[in-house]
Amino acid sequence: MTSNSLNGNVIQFRELLRLLTRRLGVLDKSELPCCGITYSQCHTLVEIGRKKCLSINELAALLGLDKSTMSRTVNTMVRNGLVAREPHPEDRRYVKISLTDAGNRVLADIESRMTDYYLNIYQSIPQDKREQVLESLELLVHTIKSECCC
Repeated sequence: MTSNSLNGNVIQFRELLRLLTRRLGVLDKSELPCCGITYSQCHTLVEIGRKKCLSINELAALLGLDKSTMSRTVNTMVRNGLVAREPHPEDRRYVKISLTDAGNRVLADIESRMTDYYLNIYQSIPQDKREQVLESLELLVHTIKSECCC
């Protein structure tokens, strides 16, 4: 592959990722239109829901955010009744974060809506290309995890 075609492929790759990000609605939306919470809070709910209980540090590491940002997000969610903080009985420095009943209801609604949304997208991909798309996305996610932009 020549340098010019490689550069052209990189430009196309970057453009496709930019369009994908835009089409998924990640940019310029501070709030999910269906649930009244921010994208950050949505991702936080999902991770807490999957793990059932974790600390601010564990949550920040999972989401790739710094501890202070994660702490502010959790504080807002505690005020909104979506998550609860509970000191660990043996180590008071460790605070467990878990979903409240309201948080579980919001999470169930989000999961249902996202399943329907992505099912429609997945079914729109030609059946003979679906495995290829999944394999390519797995490769992309794995590669992005190991690279750093700045």
